[in-house]
Amino acid sequence: MIGFNVLPDDASALDLCPLLRVARMTLQYAVEHGGIDLTQTKAFKRTFVHWAAAHVDWPGMGYEELFRYNKVLNEYEFPPLEMTHFLLTKLKLGRHYKGTFKATKRGAELAEKRGQLFDEVIPFFLLSIDHASYSRFQEAPIGNWDTWLNVINVEADHGANEKHLFRTFHGYDALWASGNWREAAAFSSCVLKPLEWAGFLDHVEIKGEDGGKERHYIKTDLWRPALSLETDMMLKPIQRH
Repeated sequence: MIGFNVLPDDASALDLCPLLRVARMTLQYAVEHGGIDLTQTKAFKRTFVHWAAAHVDWPGMGYEELFRYNKVLNEYEFPPLEMTHFLLTKLKLGRHYKGTFKATKRGAELAEKRGQLFDEVIPFFLLSIDHASYSRFQEAPIGNWDTWLNVINVEADHGANEKHLFRTFHGYDALWASGNWREAAAFSSCVLKPLEWAGFLDHVEIKGEDGGKERHYIKTDLWRPALSLETDMMLKPIQRH
C-alpha cells in the first residue's frame, strides 16, 4: 500500500521537489501575466519556455545546459516543462483558452498552497502517467509502484547504486553482452527518473568497479515525511543531532 501525506506549505522538504517547483511557477506566471501564450500546436511559446529555463533551475537542465546546443528552445526540448503542461491541463489546474494557457480558479488557489499542490500533482504523476511513453525506448519495466516504492524504501535508505537496485528487482545483472541492458534502461527511465522528478530520490555519479561511471541513489529528506509505506517499519529511526 502507498500513502501520500499532505505536508504543510512551509515544509522545507517540499523545496526538494523540482516538479512541484515548475508546476507552481507555471501557475503563478499564468496568474500574474493573464495567461501564457500558446503556439498553433498548443505548446508554450518560446518566450515562456526561455523564461522557465532561466528560473526553474531544473537539476541537470540548467539554462546553460539547455542552450548549449540550441539558440532557441521549444517546449518539447525541455521535457519537465512539457510534462508539467500536460499535468496541469489533465488535472484541470490550467486550461487552454483563445490561444493562451490560463490557470483555473483551483489552479490559482493551489499555486499559493504548495503542500496541497504537491498532493494534487505528484501522486498522479507517479502512479497514473505512462512513463514509458516518453522514455527513449518506450518500453515499460516489469513491476508496479507498490513493489518499487516499498523495496527502494529499504534498499536506498542509506544509498544504493543503480546496478544493485536493478539486481534486487530482477535477480540478475544488466549487461551489454547479455542483451538485457534495455531492461535496465526501462527501469531507470520509468522508475528512478520519475522518483527524481518527484523529489524523492537524488543521485551522484561515482566510479564503478569496472572503471566506468555509475549512479548512486539515495532517498531525499522529502521521502519519509511525504510517503507512508508498508516497509517503513523496517527502517531505522532518523537520528537527530
